[in-house]
This record gives sequence, structure tokens and C-alpha cells, in this order.
Amino acid sequence: MPIHMTNAAGLNATLHFEELLAEEIEAETGPGLRFTRFLTAVSEGLHERLSARLGDHYAQALIDGDPEVDIERVGMRVARVEGVYLDGEGQEMTTPPLMMEALYDPQGVEVRRAPFEASAPNINTYAPLRWLGAPMPIDVMVRRFVIRRSVQLYHSDGLSFDYLYQMAKALSERDEVVAIGAGPMGQSPLIFQQNGAPYRGFLEGRVEADAYQLLLHLSHMELKPIEEAR
Repeated sequence: MPIHMTNAAGLNATLHFEELLAEEIEAETGPGLRFTRFLTAVSEGLHERLSARLGDHYAQALIDGDPEVDIERVGMRVARVEGVYLDGEGQEMTTPPLMMEALYDPQGVEVRRAPFEASAPNINTYAPLRWLGAPMPIDVMVRRFVIRRSVQLYHSDGLSFDYLYQMAKALSERDEVVAIGAGPMGQSPLIFQQNGAPYRGFLEGRVEADAYQLLLHLSHMELKPIEEAR
């Protein structure tokens, strides 16, 4: 998949990226670590279903046993998943729903509601992704932002190898990351697919001899002290 971005000097290029595989993430985080999804509940074991089925005997049933746990399915490993829309009764919808977007303040009070506006991907447009501001130390980035996913940029020829290697080398030597933004001025979040989640991007480089690794870390949440969030 292509991605259009600039380097520190403002030179732009169309590159490629790929999601990091679980084995690659494990290699980066250390030996013995594994990322796995498990099924924690089934629809029959949710509160609403149990309350309707057990009625006044609900509390005693929880004391006597584990009616919320399906021992045949809970705990199973989950492979690839796909999202579906459910109606108010928990049934799968056959047509897309009318999407609404709600905005909440820090106290959780809804302040605005409006129809959802579709967003287009913006990582490969005429306006390349841009470096924003001064680089920040890696340890500052991991304490301030929740990293949702990471992708790896890779080259397709000698020119793009040198382009990416030099970026990775410059960032690696200073142990820093640089923020990446979309749009003509680089002030927009990164959107990878139609109606996809908006992300802040942080570019990290790693170099060993003639090999490089250029990672784009994607965050959907910034960590702030409670006083600052207010």
C-alpha cells in the first residue's frame, strides 16, 4: 500500500508500508512475549440475557455457579475478526445504520450530536505527509501517547532505500521520534482507509550497519494529567 510523505528537508516520495506481524512485534518487545486475543464472553452470558432468563434467581445463580461462562467457548483463541452492526435487540443488521457522531466534554456530558461525516484516506494524496515541529525523545512519546498500532515503511529500489535509510539514521542517532501530519499544512490526523480512525503519527528510526527499520507509530489517545484535561 503506498504512502506519500516528505523527509526533514521537505523532499517527498511515494513509499510502501506494511503492518508489523506478531512475530516481529514479539522480537521488538523481548523474548517470551506473545500477543493473543481470547474470547472472554458470549452473547448468552451477558448481563441483559442472564437477567431476562433468570429473573429473581439471577443473584443466587451467580452464587451457586457460573452461568455467565460458556466453558466450551470462553477462553478460545480468536483469529481474524470482522465488524458487524447489531440493532437494539442484538440482531445483525442487513443494511448500514444512520451513523451519528457525539462529542463529550471531560466530565462525560454530551455537548454536541450531528450526523456522521464520511472521511477519506489521506496518506497518499497530492499533499504528502509532513514532519511537524521538533523531534521528541522516544521515552517522552511512549509516556504521553497510547500507541494503537505500528507500521513499517520499506523501500522498493536503491533510491528509496537511501531515502528511508537516511531518515532512520538521523532519528536513530538522537533516539528521537518526529510527529507526522497530513493535509497541505500537515495539521490533519492520518486516516488510512475510508472512514478509518484518525491517528497521530510518530516516525522512529533504527539502524544497524547497513540495515534500517523505519517505524510509523500511530496513536489515538494522548495521556494528560487530570488537572490539564480539565
